[in-house]
Amino acid sequence: MNDPEVLEKLAQANAGMDEVAHEVINNADSLFTWDYTKGARPRLEKLYEKAKRSQWNGETDLDWSIEVDPYGLFEGVDDELLRPNRYDLAAPPGSPVKNWGDKEWREYDAASIKWRMSQFLHGEQGALICTAKIVETVPWIDAKYYAATQVVDEARHVEVFAKYLDTKLDGRFPINVHLGMLLDDIIADSRWDMTYLGMQIMVEGLALAAFGMMYQTTQEPLLRKLLRYVMADEARHVAFGVLSLEEFYKELSQPEIQERQEFAFAAAVRMRDRFLQQEVWESFGVDTKKMTRIQLEYPLEGQIFNQLLFSKIVPNCRKLGLLDAGDGWLRDRFTEIGVIQFEHLEDTGEEYESLDAIAEDRAAVSA
Repeated sequence: MNDPEVLEKLAQANAGMDEVAHEVINNADSLFTWDYTKGARPRLEKLYEKAKRSQWNGETDLDWSIEVDPYGLFEGVDDELLRPNRYDLAAPPGSPVKNWGDKEWREYDAASIKWRMSQFLHGEQGALICTAKIVETVPWIDAKYYAATQVVDEARHVEVFAKYLDTKLDGRFPINVHLGMLLDDIIADSRWDMTYLGMQIMVEGLALAAFGMMYQTTQEPLLRKLLRYVMADEARHVAFGVLSLEEFYKELSQPEIQERQEFAFAAAVRMRDRFLQQEVWESFGVDTKKMTRIQLEYPLEGQIFNQLLFSKIVPNCRKLGLLDAGDGWLRDRFTEIGVIQFEHLEDTGEEYESLDAIAEDRAAVSA
């Protein structure tokens, strides 16, 4: 965590909060296909039809007149379900927050929620860019069709998260350095399936789990409704990645699969590290290096949250054959970071169908 590249990017992120553009060189080729045969991949066609029926409007389907208390979004929630346990953070020798009282922790809690929502926002823009890239680079017309509907979904997600942050939480945090580096890597890779793996399986899979946990732990009506709509979309997005890569990965050689395993694990580590909330500690003037060390070296109860974030990623890596390919390299790595126990959780393909009904039934969303 003292990696000079990471520290430099963290400093750049905090210094460049007013920066309006970030350039990444896209090395991929744009592919046309002259095969317009519809229905060659029935499961993708079914997903595409569902996506067309399930569009929603963030301006008219959400009640933005609802008042939101930024300090009361998660009242009564156990620390371990939402954030690192404050007592564990204060207890280690030399902890920069050992003298914090209720006032400081109250402000930290509000900032932590705003930070988490900000990372959702930035991740959704990453998904917008990556899915537009999939439209350009995937060689199958049915995948291009579906990816185009996801571009619309992601634009809507960026819109509603930005509006919630700006009108209900009074602003946002810059993108986390680890998330930013991961998005750069996904976009810069020239291989179309790496965009799928990095975004549809890893980033979107983690987002679906995170949205689900946030939905279960808040009673704020506007946020709950927003999250249910977004979750319905995200579950289809993850299924899109699984359906596409299942077919493609069957044709790859073992060395090619090994590259995908290593890419998936590197993405997993970066996503784990993004939840160390360096930008929040920085905003309070806390020594970021010390807090990062404490969060990584001590057995915090809050690590339960970080582990649960992989509840969608690990089973989908198993479905793609990445867990046990070769000598089981990825299984060993997921075991080392304590998330392998999720490999047999409910299939995302089944889950997206139940969630999708939410977007089709406006009354259900209002419940």
